[in-house]
Amino acid sequence: MVRLATRAHTARMDTTAVTHRDYDRIADAIAWIAAHRRERPDVADMAGAAGLSPSQFSRLFRRWAGISPQRYLAHLTLADARDALRGDATVEAAAWETGLSGPGRLHDLFVAIDAVTPGEFRRGGEGLTLEWAFGPTPFGDALLACSPRGIVALRLGDRAQREQRLADLRAEWPGAVFEPMSDGAAAVAAVFEPGQSRVDLLLVGTPFQHKVWQALVALEPGETVSYATLAARIGQPGSARAVGGAVGANSVAILIPCHRVLRADGGLGGYRWGPERKRVVLAWEQCRGLAAAESEVLSSTTP
Repeated sequence: MVRLATRAHTARMDTTAVTHRDYDRIADAIAWIAAHRRERPDVADMAGAAGLSPSQFSRLFRRWAGISPQRYLAHLTLADARDALRGDATVEAAAWETGLSGPGRLHDLFVAIDAVTPGEFRRGGEGLTLEWAFGPTPFGDALLACSPRGIVALRLGDRAQREQRLADLRAEWPGAVFEPMSDGAAAVAAVFEPGQSRVDLLLVGTPFQHKVWQALVALEPGETVSYATLAARIGQPGSARAVGGAVGANSVAILIPCHRVLRADGGLGGYRWGPERKRVVLAWEQCRGLAAAESEVLSSTTP
């Protein structure tokens, strides 16, 4: 099962409340808001684009993001204003720039990466039992696979891709025994709960890939980097192309934040689970950061 060392917490994110249909609507809405932000659309416009009433859309967006859609639009507008004043980066870069404090990250947690040994790799995971499950996340359907030593995969996709995702995982671990989790949806949701302090990962990769993944895990909350910057951080400047390959080979979505790597011009770039999903993940992190920052301000001003 998933090895998660937790600390006491009172808030719990209701990930099971976000269905795959909700995700599709949110993904479309995020793209629509970003494309029309300069027109200053109101909630009725956003809701109409999502095929919902204003009240339904506001509730869905707040449940998913933690803030209102108007607040998210205001953040995009502020990013555009900063870009116009600065004049040294693309609008895309400004739209996804950080500047939020620590709460911007999915979790404030410690991710420990354990490498599969050469022998385990040659044997295709022989002797390992991998428990797997599908379940809803804020970013669509996910396949979670765990060994006794930690998570081996967290793969995002559409529900129609479930069979292929599981087949691909079995092909990568041909010697392992696969068993379905007894309460799979809850196990997937647990990965996204706030209040986690440690997540253990068991990953297959070359030493170079592990260096890249470790560097990704070490990113500051909300921080985004280019491929060239990431290459420099692992002490191998000039290896941006190889770094891109390692980022693309990451099999654990979100926890190893490969979505935070952008092109040098600030564009989204590629993403193993699709560029539109990358946009949604970045938007969700920004919204959660804004919500946490607002909560912190309110708590500090409350007598």
